[in-house]
Amino acid sequence: MDFSRTVLVTGGSGFIGSHLVCSLVSSYPGWKIINLDILDYCCSPKSLEAVENRANYSFIQGDVCNPQLVNHIFVAENVDVVFHLAAQTHVASSFDCPSVFQRVNVDGTRVLLDAASRARHRLLRFVYVSTDEVYGPSLDEAFEESSPLRPTNPYAATKAAAERLVRSYWDKYQIPVIITRSNNIYGPRQFAEKVIPRFLTLLHNNKKCTIQGTLPISRHFLFVGDAVKAFLLVLEKGTVGEVYNVGTSFEIPITQLARELVRRVKNVPESDVDDWIEFVSSRPQVDLRYPIRSEKLQQLGWRAEVSWADGIRRTVKWYQDNPDFWLDIKDQRIRSEPEASKTSPSVVRPAA
Repeated sequence: MDFSRTVLVTGGSGFIGSHLVCSLVSSYPGWKIINLDILDYCCSPKSLEAVENRANYSFIQGDVCNPQLVNHIFVAENVDVVFHLAAQTHVASSFDCPSVFQRVNVDGTRVLLDAASRARHRLLRFVYVSTDEVYGPSLDEAFEESSPLRPTNPYAATKAAAERLVRSYWDKYQIPVIITRSNNIYGPRQFAEKVIPRFLTLLHNNKKCTIQGTLPISRHFLFVGDAVKAFLLVLEKGTVGEVYNVGTSFEIPITQLARELVRRVKNVPESDVDDWIEFVSSRPQVDLRYPIRSEKLQQLGWRAEVSWADGIRRTVKWYQDNPDFWLDIKDQRIRSEPEASKTSPSVVRPAA
């Protein structure tokens, strides 16, 4: 089958990546969608069961840091578009093993960019998915795309460093890059290290929601479907070389979030809600909030369409309906050593 466009998604078996891959495969049957993923601890092949047999979908299990593999993909597939989502993202773990975050988040991005710059088939777009955490925290100012980057943890620092690499390949090689920086994204199939699925998993197991520290931490939460629409919009209408914030006006203190989830899951009297909450030691260098402005993206026609009430209802229901989804996944957090390099990809081809 001839395809009009070939799209490579790195980290396509992860939470956000799997939603993006499913949307691409279903919405663009004339495009070939390639998912490159190492299948780390926070990924599940079950996330892509809906599309795994589709003719326009291929899965390659491999490491984005492997230059032989990545170069092979660019040579063999004539890649038109890259959505680069593969990353280590757990902030607490980034303090424990910053070198692993450096390897995956920075070196992996460099390997991809280098392969794209060498490929004879020119890319149409390279979309790098970053985070609002590169700005650092703010109590009052809402960050615009031109705001300075002041990351305060190793995870955010590696994402900021990767952004600089992306911009350098635009400046030197004219790789047509676009960068997105998004608020906290939530929804079905997110691994339990993130706050919403962690609280839901604890409550499902009749355990208390554990909140790190007593500071007034709050987060802006964006439903995953709205984030995917933003990525697809910048692919089609975004300006090469630009950065786009992907933000939401909905902000909630983490303590209030825990109380809301207790009410939804445990259905206890208001007087008993706090009995399901426990404060524990704080992790190092926790930022209070990350407010961002998204007018630039909104000018392209994007709006967050899923309300918090609807999004959290759908998310809670999914975790209630799928309590065993992550049972067969070993929570290894992050690998202390990279896997041995492979000179050829492991490819799962679509059914004929």
